[in-house]
Formats: sequence, structure tokens, C-alpha cells
Amino acid sequence: MPNPKRRHSKSRRDKRRTHYKAVAPTVASCAHCGSMKLNHTACPSCGYYNGRKMVEMNSGASAE
Repeated sequence: MPNPKRRHSKSRRDKRRTHYKAVAPTVASCAHCGSMKLNHTACPSCGYYNGRKMVEMNSGASAE
């Protein structure tokens, strides 16, 4: 198999890696309870999505 004849410089390596970046998730406040939640998902604290109850939430009971 062919091997590279010359070493790529740090500048050339870094230019290739410019698009390798972490993207922060988009969050919004829940319209029902006001806590922060991911967009397009049901609220983890109250279970509402788009004004309707989607997930039934337990009142402090641990899952055992």
C-alpha cells in the first residue's frame, strides 16, 4: 500500500479538524412547569409535551 512521502504540517492537520467540534444541545423551558428540557421531547419533571400529558410521572417513588 502507498505511504505518504512527506509529513503533513500541524496547520494542515488543524485545518482538516475545524469541523470536529462538540455541539451543545438546544434546551428550552417547559411551558407547563418552567423547568429546562430538551427541544421536541416531553418534560422530564412534569411529563407534558405540546400542552398535553404524555408521560405519567411518579410522585417521588424510587424504581426498585
